[in-house]
Amino acid sequence: MKAYVFPGQGAQFTGMGKDLYETSALAKELFEKANEILGFRITDIMFEGTAEELKETKVTQPAVFLHSVILAKTLGEDFKPEMVAGHSLGEFSALVANGTLSFEDGLKLVSQRALAMQKACEITPSTMAAVLGLADNIVEEVCASIDGVVVAANYNCPGQLVISGETTAVEKACEAMKAAGAKRALILPVGGAFHSPMMEPAREELAAAIEATTFATPICPVYQNVTASAVSDANEIKKNLIIQLTAPVKWTQSVQQMIADGATLFTEVGPGKVLAGLINKIDKEAVTANA
Repeated sequence: MKAYVFPGQGAQFTGMGKDLYETSALAKELFEKANEILGFRITDIMFEGTAEELKETKVTQPAVFLHSVILAKTLGEDFKPEMVAGHSLGEFSALVANGTLSFEDGLKLVSQRALAMQKACEITPSTMAAVLGLADNIVEEVCASIDGVVVAANYNCPGQLVISGETTAVEKACEAMKAAGAKRALILPVGGAFHSPMMEPAREELAAAIEATTFATPICPVYQNVTASAVSDANEIKKNLIIQLTAPVKWTQSVQQMIADGATLFTEVGPGKVLAGLINKIDKEAVTANA
């Protein structure tokens, strides 16, 4: 079975999508439509902007979404997903790819998500850290032992977890992780504590926008971050998407479940090759490709 996966924030690079814009009439039309919807020329920043400009949350999230979704749309008849999944932000790309969301609605939600997350980041100093070389349960136990808010946020692959929370709690957790035997525990250059309780104000804001958006029955199941299982019911997809901002990304578990359900080829659609690399670490036998 063909599985298509969509990357999240962090996969962006200067020049992303420019080749699509220049070689495909459909891509050019969709990029220009995106400029109109967003109210600024995101294409200028994607194609010519600096790494700093691309790193702004209000730019990064729509940019990665647009690259992924427009690339999928230019694949034409070759694009026949039997299952889809996306990492964090990538779940919105996956939901456009499988027909749950329209291109326009997906972009509007991603833009609102980015702005809501930015606002939430400004309320309390918060951050994320990568923990390498520790078992999931040890990471969870260490987080639970720390005073303050710190939780496991991204289960990326065995031995690679990202923790998220209040800056001081994350710093204390990093020291405790090293003491518990972690190879590395390092603070990440991110704007705030994504996929943690610190995102509650953003979740509330985004929930209203998601509730007001039409979700159609998808052409194939999406393996959602929150459940790590196949979901095809539009209302259930909506409910899980609302929880996503404050809940962990169960990427390892999602990929394992997709393989158990018959995935034979994982194609990464969008900027970079991060997910293909993680999938190969989750299952050495997995076959991966890039669109």
